[in-house]
Amino acid sequence: MATPKIVLFYVFTPLADPEAIRVWQRDLGEALGLRGRLLISKDGVNGTLGGDLPALKKWARSFRSYAPFREVDLKWSEGTGVDAEGRSVDFPKLSVKVREEIVSFGAPQELRVDEGGVVGGGTRLSPEALHELIDERGDDVVFFDGRNALEAQIGRFRGAVVPDTDTTRDFVQLLDSGAYDDLKGRPVVTYCTGGIRCEVLSSLMSSRGFGEVYQLEGGIVRYGETYGDDGLWEGSLYVFDKRGFVDFSDHAAVIGECVGCGTATNRTANCPDPSCRTQFVVCASCDTARCSAHAA
Repeated sequence: MATPKIVLFYVFTPLADPEAIRVWQRDLGEALGLRGRLLISKDGVNGTLGGDLPALKKWARSFRSYAPFREVDLKWSEGTGVDAEGRSVDFPKLSVKVREEIVSFGAPQELRVDEGGVVGGGTRLSPEALHELIDERGDDVVFFDGRNALEAQIGRFRGAVVPDTDTTRDFVQLLDSGAYDDLKGRPVVTYCTGGIRCEVLSSLMSSRGFGEVYQLEGGIVRYGETYGDDGLWEGSLYVFDKRGFVDFSDHAAVIGECVGCGTATNRTANCPDPSCRTQFVVCASCDTARCSAHAA
């Protein structure tokens, strides 16, 4: 029986020929029947792939055979399913592209990368080290959400600062506006889904005078694997595939509120108007009503 899996990963490392990496990964992914999305730039690779477990293991062995990718941190989760050909139903296709940035903060000129990753980023904290910091510094520690505001509506660290962002590009403007200058004297822990956004964000904050910046290594995914829903995380983790969200236990809190009726939900949906690109937290009943009204 096919075992559907999804793997999330990124590597910051200088790449002399991103186009060659693109062709390699496209051909490899197609040969193995994988679906998902990979972005490649001169600074590294960022991707999410879905498929049958044996195919993904073959991909992982090949990916790690390239020296700059040998130490990649692969984060595995359960997929919804695979079709008769072993292709993930969580992604519509395989997309492999070269971009200026592998995570779009809109500040490629600020990012500096060497073989060790992002230069000038925050101090890395494992989930255990994060708890040690909280034990030592208490309420002085600030959790700073490095995701889009919608994602935080269904899950976030307790008491986190959630910037009002629609896209990752909004962070630079907010930081430059001085909106969070009051945090510059406190320990700030940036976090995101798998670690890539908070790695870049922590470097942007450090260069703007935030004196004690940390990044949660492995992101929410690694924290959830370590502590489930018995730590400092509350709610569901938003994901950018057909699953919509994942939970870390059978007792995950439901903290999202339906935009229509206010009921608790961790469900998100696109605006029913095709010209609108906004997503909302909305329960199934209200979403059905919205779509029916739009169709009428």
